[in-house]
Amino acid sequence: MGKTIALVVAAGSGSRAGGEAPKQYRLIAGRPLLAHAIDHLRHPSVDEIRVVIGEGQEDAYRAAIGDRSLPSPIAGGATRRDSVLNGLEALAGEGDVDRVLIHDAARPFLPAAVIDRLLAALDTQDGAAPALPVVDTLARANGSLGDTVARDDLVRVQTPQAFRFEKIRAAHAAWSGAEATDDAQVARAAGLTVAIVEGDPALEKLTYEADFRRAEAALLAPRVGFGFDVHAFAAGRELWLGGIQVPHHMGLAGHSDADVVLHALTDAILGALGAGDIGDHFPPSDPQWRGAASSLFLEHACNLVAQAGGRIAHADVTIICEAPRIGPYRDAMRAQIADLLRLPQSRISIKATTTEGLGFTGRREGIAAQAVASIRMGFAK
Repeated sequence: MGKTIALVVAAGSGSRAGGEAPKQYRLIAGRPLLAHAIDHLRHPSVDEIRVVIGEGQEDAYRAAIGDRSLPSPIAGGATRRDSVLNGLEALAGEGDVDRVLIHDAARPFLPAAVIDRLLAALDTQDGAAPALPVVDTLARANGSLGDTVARDDLVRVQTPQAFRFEKIRAAHAAWSGAEATDDAQVARAAGLTVAIVEGDPALEKLTYEADFRRAEAALLAPRVGFGFDVHAFAAGRELWLGGIQVPHHMGLAGHSDADVVLHALTDAILGALGAGDIGDHFPPSDPQWRGAASSLFLEHACNLVAQAGGRIAHADVTIICEAPRIGPYRDAMRAQIADLLRLPQSRISIKATTTEGLGFTGRREGIAAQAVASIRMGFAK
């Protein structure tokens, strides 16, 4: 038996999804859509993955696949069917191909079980396509709802679609009609039998901006981190809290500007990321951080989350002190932290409390802060 090849069609412009780049190169949970599609095609029965790309997309393709080891991409054509045919002809020139899975990069989250079902169907059929039943009411429309359409024999067809290689290649070469909606249509026109196997909701096509938002929300796993910090009052220093200077007769002692709020929040974000604590990244023994603005520490933690493909979702800080009064400065702190984290202010909470005269904060010896941060991180394939 020859090889089983997965042929990924990624040559389109993806204009309906919006944005400047074709949708196959847009990021979802920190990785390009095409990278997700490639990673989900890795399967014990798939010998090789080949990608068909559009003219001028070479640089975007190389950036998308990163260090993944793949053969050179295949040049696409003016239409999807042209691109598929180009891919099939390129594979034919290399030889030794028995089965092909033709897949759209816009359906990136392919479950392995669907590949199993498709390849099993090829034992007895010329081709196979995954499909899901139609569950919504269907009706004709012309400005208003018209007659309903029976849905008993209707299905929603997905990709990848699997075929015996030489049969689908010949079918595409013989096609002379208008642009085909998928490869199963081309196969049926050539008299090939195409079995239906169970599809999967994870294979919904990403077309519009809302589709990308839903996909990213589904991919990003929530994580929560907690941070706590305390600094003693010290004469002759400015008081920095939440990234702003607060008028007070004393500041806080510390190696940096001793912003107890930003220190606690930085630790909360690092904790959610699993990246240690603030001392690991900015050792107090390092003289370069003497008197440094704590906003640098918070921005560093924020950048680490972004580099890992995550998103900060929310931050909640409680400041514990008898003085100064926090209320007059709460909104300014929220605005500053929102700006540092590149979040809407509605996702930043600042609260203040006292310890009713108890403990070091009750004795007005210093200020404590505790913070909770939630982030969303992408699942690894």
